[in-house]
Amino acid sequence: MKRVFLLMSSCFLLCLELSAQVITYENAKKKAQKTFDDAQMAVREYRMTDAIDLLKDAVRQEPGFTDAYGQMVITYAEMKQYKEAIINYETLKRLDSPSTRPAMLSYAKALAGEGRFSEALANVNLYIQTNKTRSARAEALQKAYTFASKAAAKPVPFKPRNMGDSINTKDPEYFPSLTIDGHTLVFTRRVNSKNEDFYVSEKDDSLGWMPAYGFGSPVNTANNEGAQNISQDGNMLVFTGCDFPGGRGSCDIYYTIRTEEGLWVEPMNMGSPINTRDWDSQPSLSADRQTLYFARETADAGSEIFMSKLQPNGKWGFPERLDSNINTPGRETTPFIHPDNQTLYFASNGHPGFGDMDIFFSRRQPDGSWGPAVNLGYPINTVDEDASLIVAADGKTAYFASDRSDSRGQLDIYSFELYPEARPQRTLFVRGYVYDAKTKRRLVGNVELTDLETGRTAAVVRTDKIGNYLIPLPTGKDYAFNVNRKGYLFYSDNFSLKNKTDDSMFVRDIPLVPLDTSAVMVLYNIFFDTRQFNLKPGSEIELNRLVGLMQENSTLIVEISGHTDNIGNDKDNMILSERRAQAVVKYLVDKGIPAERLQAKGYGETLPVADNSTPGGRAANRRTEFKILKL
Repeated sequence: MKRVFLLMSSCFLLCLELSAQVITYENAKKKAQKTFDDAQMAVREYRMTDAIDLLKDAVRQEPGFTDAYGQMVITYAEMKQYKEAIINYETLKRLDSPSTRPAMLSYAKALAGEGRFSEALANVNLYIQTNKTRSARAEALQKAYTFASKAAAKPVPFKPRNMGDSINTKDPEYFPSLTIDGHTLVFTRRVNSKNEDFYVSEKDDSLGWMPAYGFGSPVNTANNEGAQNISQDGNMLVFTGCDFPGGRGSCDIYYTIRTEEGLWVEPMNMGSPINTRDWDSQPSLSADRQTLYFARETADAGSEIFMSKLQPNGKWGFPERLDSNINTPGRETTPFIHPDNQTLYFASNGHPGFGDMDIFFSRRQPDGSWGPAVNLGYPINTVDEDASLIVAADGKTAYFASDRSDSRGQLDIYSFELYPEARPQRTLFVRGYVYDAKTKRRLVGNVELTDLETGRTAAVVRTDKIGNYLIPLPTGKDYAFNVNRKGYLFYSDNFSLKNKTDDSMFVRDIPLVPLDTSAVMVLYNIFFDTRQFNLKPGSEIELNRLVGLMQENSTLIVEISGHTDNIGNDKDNMILSERRAQAVVKYLVDKGIPAERLQAKGYGETLPVADNSTPGGRAANRRTEFKILKL
């Protein structure tokens, strides 16, 4: 009986609705017209909540007011209140189906906003079929919802988590950035919805994220400090300043450096050619701090992503526009280069997507170009604007800003586990500082990473003013690691990462030995097979550095010495070490170094530097050394 009663009640209400006289603006009462006009003015002034209240009042005055229902559909869709938009559209359709036409595309967006992409596409197709003229908006939605219908059929894993009260407040929080250790989060907060400042939260391994505190002076000011990026080592901050005194354009990119004492210096404009008279914003630094990615918006080209490389003289090079796999005739914004230096995340409305700004990623190709942009998929991307994603160094945890239902007020920062196919390349890192081996004074030097298999330079980094460096090491390869500075022997090391699976940070504080009589350098990147004296491929990288050193210092006379562990016969080890030293000398002579400047000597197992009872010790004892005999 209860079900029958409910059914009768529903039919009665529906009949009332259908029996309501269809009222348009032209035949509505003047009071209802005035209310509708006020609602239209509120929409134009972006007072959407006021507009909805006025439209509801107009409907109360004229229950069949189709124009008011249609405007409610459009306004609710703009407010992203998609369920309300759908309800009002369905009411309008029951009242007067022909009156739905002005609201059809907003209804389609509302359906898509609820994940009903196939219905949204059908509605757009109907609109196009029955329209007398072409509609660019309808065709764009048709393209988007065709893509979305297929993509949503294979949703990607996505479980966003609000980062909590230590970070999020009633004010908007957005533009997160993270240091390489994952323990320092910097983000932008619009305080009292007016002034943009930077805040910092630090992670305690047992307690989680601690309460955020203001970045403080001299970075936070009465001006608006916007999109920012903390360098992976935590010692440099790049950010956007709009309408700053002395700025070059509407928005410029600024930077500040942390001193040895932990204090931040007065921010400085990055100047030309990074900043122009146009909108330059949303910077992202590569982990080695050698490349800056940013968005630039011009009157003729819209927003595009550029990159600039740090030059040997310490200045930034002329920005290069990224290729067509990244930039399109649409808008590209919020670039984020992952610490692997191979994976770029960005937002675009020019690549196939869900209808607005979507988040994409692209991987750097072996030739240095960027691969095709890949949409992160549904439900990470939606019909609304999705942008400003960053991914932690571990490649698994992503962070973004959103105004979801569990937000503390407006935009909040969320995190989620990124699904495997969209993760960056597994990457390890080497960090440390360069110093004089005798005086212990910090030195500025060049740090170079080379792929041992291809001989291609993987990275060249100039340390900062106090000798600090950080370089990503993508796994699956073996690398030669060299540090050099004029007036010193170069330093060499190597990292074998072909079979490395665990996440790890290598720390290498590099002592550079001054060019001096009796100075000795171990050549870690000269390789021989077991019990053999023929140079293996990959040794050329180090040997060519020796050639360069000998050419730069044309009076050097040196000894190349070979050493072995204690495995095997003493005499055989002595012969083997001598022949290995001779092989190195021969290479140098073949490259044009006079033979009289080179001496080869084998020491066999007589000068160990480590305990031969362990594998690690024996490996350290098997070495080739370079010793200065005369300057």
